[in-house]
Amino acid sequence: MALFDFLKRRKQAEKATETKKETKKPVKKAAEIKVEKKEVSTTDQPVRLEKDKKVGAFSYEAIKQPHISEKASHLSEKDRYIFEVSPNYNKNEVKKAVEGLYNVDVLSVNIVKIPAKKRRLGRTEGFRKGYKKAIVKIKEGQKIEIL
Repeated sequence: MALFDFLKRRKQAEKATETKKETKKPVKKAAEIKVEKKEVSTTDQPVRLEKDKKVGAFSYEAIKQPHISEKASHLSEKDRYIFEVSPNYNKNEVKKAVEGLYNVDVLSVNIVKIPAKKRRLGRTEGFRKGYKKAIVKIKEGQKIEIL
C-alpha cells in the first residue's frame, strides 16, 4: 500500500537518528562519576548578631504609608502599628516587608479592607477611595519610629 509508505519511512528515519545519537554521546555509569566532597569549616562562616537577622526578599511596594490616627497612636503604646497596604499583598508579604524595613520581629498581622464610600459636594457625586490597612503586632520592647 503506497498510502502508508511514508509512515514506514518516518519510523526508519527515527531509528536511524536514535542510533546516531547513541554513538555520539557515550553514557557514563554511576560508578564512573566521582563526586568531590568539600569540607565546611565553622571558622569560614561569619558570626551573625540578632540584629543582622536574614530576612527573605521583601517588597517596598507592600507598605504605602503608616496610618496615623488617634486610634493608631493608642495602639502604638501596646506595640501595634497600623499601615496602609497595597491591595494585592497578603499577610505574609506584609510581615516580611515590615521586618525588612523597620528591623523588628513581627508577631502577627491583621488585615482590614476599608470600602469606598459615596461622597457629595453640591450636585457632584463621587466616591472616596477604598484601601487596605494592616495592623501589625511587634515583639514587646521593640519600637517603630513613625513620626
